[in-house]
Amino acid sequence: MTNRHAVQRIDNFVGGQFVPPASTAWLPDTDPATGEHIADVPRSDARDVNDAVSAAQRACVGPWGGWTVAERADLLDRIATAVQARAEDLVLLEARDTGKPLHTARAVDIARTVANFRFFAGAVRHYSSDAHSMPGALNYTLRRPLGVVALITPWNLPAYLASWKIAPALAMGNAVICKPSELTPLTVNALAEIAHEVGVPDGVFNVVHGLGHEVGQALCEHPGVKAISFTGGTATGALVAAAAAPTFKKVSLELGGKNPTIVFADCDFDATVQGVLRASFSNQGQVCLCGERLLVERSLAPRLTEALVRGARALRIGDPLDPDTRFGAQVSHDHRAKIEGYVALARQEGGTVECGGKRPILVAPHDQGAFYEPTIISGLASTARAATEEIFGPVVTIHPFDTDAQAVTMANEVEYGLSASVWTSNLLRAHRVAEQLDVGTVWVNTWLTRDLRVPFGGMKRSGLGREGGRYSLEFFSEAKNVCIALA
Repeated sequence: MTNRHAVQRIDNFVGGQFVPPASTAWLPDTDPATGEHIADVPRSDARDVNDAVSAAQRACVGPWGGWTVAERADLLDRIATAVQARAEDLVLLEARDTGKPLHTARAVDIARTVANFRFFAGAVRHYSSDAHSMPGALNYTLRRPLGVVALITPWNLPAYLASWKIAPALAMGNAVICKPSELTPLTVNALAEIAHEVGVPDGVFNVVHGLGHEVGQALCEHPGVKAISFTGGTATGALVAAAAAPTFKKVSLELGGKNPTIVFADCDFDATVQGVLRASFSNQGQVCLCGERLLVERSLAPRLTEALVRGARALRIGDPLDPDTRFGAQVSHDHRAKIEGYVALARQEGGTVECGGKRPILVAPHDQGAFYEPTIISGLASTARAATEEIFGPVVTIHPFDTDAQAVTMANEVEYGLSASVWTSNLLRAHRVAEQLDVGTVWVNTWLTRDLRVPFGGMKRSGLGREGGRYSLEFFSEAKNVCIALA
């Protein structure tokens, strides 16, 4: 199709300079809402990774190694201010690159990017380590940077999740190499521009674009990389862990989810409907925390299903650049095909599609986009594949339950354990159920309410480690105990 915009060519950012890939090969970046070719992305390889590691190692032994905590915190604040100044440009980049509405990119992605840098600027200023006295001696703990760390980030929240890793890594004095998804590289490229503009020393912040099995693998295997922070799918997370193991890197893995939304009959019905719709379909269902499994007390199930179907059908689908759009495209046509495959599987497994289950009819150029309607499916066994395997799209399955114990059993029967939400007016029940759920985060009568100080991460196949507040600062540093004799 004819491009409506000039195709942008982006480069890697290594040692303070934008440089082409050693391979001189490029990958196409497309707008998922139109299918338009919008950018060429470096297809980097191990040579580019080697260059980035060398630049980062030089930075670690250069002046950056002598920066104080206050100086590093001030740098994060300057990055936040620069992101804020370019916010509308970044919103447009994120919307075109991911297919999400401007509204979402503005209110969630770029707003949170600013907040991440601001938060960790404050967190590192106020961070304190431990001291332990004992008879005849005093112990105190020092926190030192690891050195070169690699940050591998996904396509669903590109700037948001990159900044969630970049900010604490820099706060603790590391040099970083960021590998964004090749599907959504534009805002991380913009962060590299901003880092250069605000005075991040050369080699402290690097970006190497490319494919996971070429760039990500090389980062995981490189002996000069001391830690890997990865957010993405569970299968890829297993490959990251295996590749990092021989060199004993620190590894943080925030992986997939098949999160339960548990609704009891005594809930605040109107608030619950709005909360469940948000948990189900935010970012077109492309959030690892979305509630793909809706467990509903049986007496409420018909009424709640009816209300959710009305709400899902009311979501305005279309041009992500239209300010009134609230539901955009999936990230790619391939990803939409995966979603369609799971809906077909759900039908084969005996499910009934209550709404959605198909592509919307849109006018050109969006008729070429990767759009899919918000979909609600009833009638599946809670153990069906479509009800237990992560779809990562706007598909929710509904399962009635009769008792609290049954709800907990159904919630825990999947192999994931990232998050859950519980909707009830009974506070004792909320505490009891939350304690029994095998997940890293439980929200009660809310969803995705985030205090950036709290531990974030999953159990089972949803990952290893925790991020947020001191958990991130400690991951990106090494603890050293000093014991001083007092006599």
